[in-house]
Amino acid sequence: MLVSSLTIGHQIYENKKPDIISFSIINFFGYLFFMLMPVEVLFAFYLSLEMNTLLILFVALLTAILAEIMDYIVGRLLSEHFIEKIINRKRYDRFKKYIWKYGALAILLFNLLPLASSVLSLAAGMLKYRFRKFLFYSILGLVIKYLVLIMLFSNGLFN
Repeated sequence: MLVSSLTIGHQIYENKKPDIISFSIINFFGYLFFMLMPVEVLFAFYLSLEMNTLLILFVALLTAILAEIMDYIVGRLLSEHFIEKIINRKRYDRFKKYIWKYGALAILLFNLLPLASSVLSLAAGMLKYRFRKFLFYSILGLVIKYLVLIMLFSNGLFN
């Protein structure tokens, strides 16, 4: 809420149209695991402002991917001892088996749907899931999600 208030809220209060900078800041923070913001609503809102759709798409993808990479790195840096303090070893091993078996599908779906993909990015890092595979399915899910949102809430990709 603070991030939104300091960007869009400030612009609206000053009677200014929200800009791509405020979008990039809020979208980036919305993809960090400790924020959990409805970024899809933000994306649709910015599409309604009749800004350049390709620019909004590019910024949305770039900021989302950068934030999810940060989530992954934070998870990767957490020690197993710290992880075991948060969840017990039995749950950790079960979750690890699940991620290794269904990880690609889970990463794709969590990025495709309005789910907490940032939390899954953190978990993938914690479980040392292969980074390239994580990145590929994250990007694929995000691209599909944002293209569908453009089709639903815009006049097209090149407006």
